[in-house]
Amino acid sequence: MDKNKEIMTAKDVADYLDLHPLTVHRYAREGKIPGFKIGTDWRFHRKHIEQWIKEKVQYNLEGKERRKEAAHKSDS
Repeated sequence: MDKNKEIMTAKDVADYLDLHPLTVHRYAREGKIPGFKIGTDWRFHRKHIEQWIKEKVQYNLEGKERRKEAAHKSDS
C-alpha cells in the first residue's frame, strides 16, 4: 500500500487497521467508519480514516476518565 495514497480501498484500510476486509465493508455499510461507494466498491479517504482514528482514541480516553470519576463518586 502506498503510504501517500489519498483514496484507499477496503483492503488498504484493512491492512492499515489490521482488520479483515469484510469487517471494513461491514463497518462502512453500518456507517461505523467513513467511506463512500463507487459502484459496488467501497473507497475511503485517508484523512477521514485518520480523523476517525483520532476521534476513537479521544473517545476511549474520555471514557477512561468518566469511569475513574464514577468510581470516585461511588467510593464517597
